[in-house]
Amino acid sequence: MNHQFTPETTGSIAGARRHATGDLLRRTALRYPGKTAVIADGRRADFAEFDLAVTRCANALAARGLSKGDRLALLSHNSWQFAVLVFATARLGVVLVPVNFMLGAEEIAFILTHSGAAGMVAENALAPTADRATALAGLSGGVRGRIGAAASGEWEDVDTWIDAGDETPVDVPVGDDDPLRLMYTSGTESRPKGVLLSSRSLISQYVSCAIDGGMSADDVEVHALPMYHCAQLDCFFSVDVYLGATSVILPSPEPAALLATIESERATKLFCPPTVWISLLRHPDFDSRDLSSLRKGYYGASAMPVEVLRELRERLPDVRLWNFYGQTEMSPLATILRPHEQLPHAGSAGRAALNVETRVVDEEDRPLPPGRVGEIVHRSPHAALGYYGDEEKTAEAFRGGWFHSGDLGVVDEEGYLTVVDRKKDMIKTGGENVASREVEEALYLLDGVAEVAVFGIGHPRWIEAVTAVVVPRAGSALTVEDVQAHAREVLASYKRPKYVVFADALPKNPSGKILKKDLRVEHAKLSAEDS
Repeated sequence: MNHQFTPETTGSIAGARRHATGDLLRRTALRYPGKTAVIADGRRADFAEFDLAVTRCANALAARGLSKGDRLALLSHNSWQFAVLVFATARLGVVLVPVNFMLGAEEIAFILTHSGAAGMVAENALAPTADRATALAGLSGGVRGRIGAAASGEWEDVDTWIDAGDETPVDVPVGDDDPLRLMYTSGTESRPKGVLLSSRSLISQYVSCAIDGGMSADDVEVHALPMYHCAQLDCFFSVDVYLGATSVILPSPEPAALLATIESERATKLFCPPTVWISLLRHPDFDSRDLSSLRKGYYGASAMPVEVLRELRERLPDVRLWNFYGQTEMSPLATILRPHEQLPHAGSAGRAALNVETRVVDEEDRPLPPGRVGEIVHRSPHAALGYYGDEEKTAEAFRGGWFHSGDLGVVDEEGYLTVVDRKKDMIKTGGENVASREVEEALYLLDGVAEVAVFGIGHPRWIEAVTAVVVPRAGSALTVEDVQAHAREVLASYKRPKYVVFADALPKNPSGKILKKDLRVEHAKLSAEDS
């Protein structure tokens, strides 16, 4: 039915129906004004105070020339100011560009240039890198903010935007599909892709997280993984703000501080990738800290080794666990494995989340039956608007009306998805395909293995050779020969690692993902003697 209204009436209706990311905090502040919203950097702010800080910051950004559609880069560890800027930019319709603080100046300069950033906010500890990046990008003028330092030169103290100033309510109409975030993937390509996310992408994803992830306003959550990544930022922190839960923000997932914070703040909820959960389990403070308040645990970024999952269930018996699987382009949630499914479907990524449809397809994008390995694809309002400035990659990733994840997976008869591997991580050895995850799971069964990464390196005979880097548990007498003997017992001959290397630690990015590309480079010459 075609309703004919005047432009004025149509605009009034649009205003009455508005539901953008920038509106969420204001609504929560009206519901729970005096409830603690954010604990960070020695500050405790209730929702009314948090909302007022966001309003001041948004007005300060607007006064400095930022308006709807402009891009603002943010280079910082987790902080109170980071939390405020997330919602201040959303309220203005400004596109926030969170930047990985582990990147070098040249890499950051690419992001500044590619995104067309109209300004930058940087943490003082990262000031030298920020200064060099802006110089390399030729970024002059515009908004410049410093976190944790007084004004210097063209850089202003962000706290002056937040703690005082114009408190007039911000009224910028932001549509469902107006971009609000530009997230740069950490991918394997020479240059990262900029993923555009809208209010519709984000809010529909928040709803899926809250409903299928068992989240509520009663939660007290510690946010220790980097908020520049959409897992911590949008599966957890922003959902907590939406629901009215309390967020405790830490600058990093340092195990001792994380365990102490859970105890002191009586935290009920925690997200960590498996590598960080492992670091907590292995830390000497784990058994001495009172972790009895914890009720909900979440993991993602990679599958939880089954042996570690069992250990978590034993040592934290009151904690229900969820596995969140997805990628940046899905804002990022796609599928969930729920608490009652953890052991019966250990290693699975679960089933499609509330607002998601997932299938596995062949090379021709035809749906595959249960038991057949293919590419995992999704259809959902979670999906991104595309890759900024890249028509070709957007068309390829979204062909046929589905987002193509680049992950290989298989669905069983009950609809549970198992992620076999990234396409790039599938090892092709002697004419056979070997999933690195399967070999890792087998090696985790061996006593004395703390962490393991399996990958392929070039080999003159086998094309690729299965290679394992093992981190032994502290005090373990484990040897390379022990690992090889165990592999002979539990793995088919072509799946057994041809090379086993011991290491003190595995290289990881700030999100806790193991950097297999670094391991491939480091150990590429292992096969030289077989030439």
